[in-house]
Amino acid sequence: MTPEPEGRRDLTPASRLAELGIDLPPVVAPLAAYVPAVRAGNLVYTAGQLPIQDGELLSTGKVGAGVSVEQAKELARVCALNALAAVHSLVGIDSVTRVVKVVGFVASAPGFNGQPGVVNGASELFTEVFGEAGAHARSAVGVSELPRDAPVEVEVIVEVA
Repeated sequence: MTPEPEGRRDLTPASRLAELGIDLPPVVAPLAAYVPAVRAGNLVYTAGQLPIQDGELLSTGKVGAGVSVEQAKELARVCALNALAAVHSLVGIDSVTRVVKVVGFVASAPGFNGQPGVVNGASELFTEVFGEAGAHARSAVGVSELPRDAPVEVEVIVEVA
């Protein structure tokens, strides 16, 4: 992992987002009977987040057949932003002290095994926003189907102050 540049350690997650030119989106409304995020002690767990922007699913299909790895990586980044929005709505983004775990689900065409590269879209965002505290444990799982035929879904566990 690349060390943070000097003078960057004191930036809050909100100020890093602003510096990156990123606005957190509105929380995506649940598609079924669940809530976007739940706090248990000093951990916040998000529900799986789809690549929804402005109320619309950005893409459908399988990675490796119709959805490129590059597209899917960008979609995973959108999922991660939606997860951060859910965390922010519950506890505030600046209360996050560490990204603990990321789970990425990739709707995969037969024979596609590049799930880790796709989920890097989420992982890289967390490092950009939280620096060293964004380094996390992770699973990148290939699945045959996701809700609404989404190509990617991401869920996150963060530690909060």
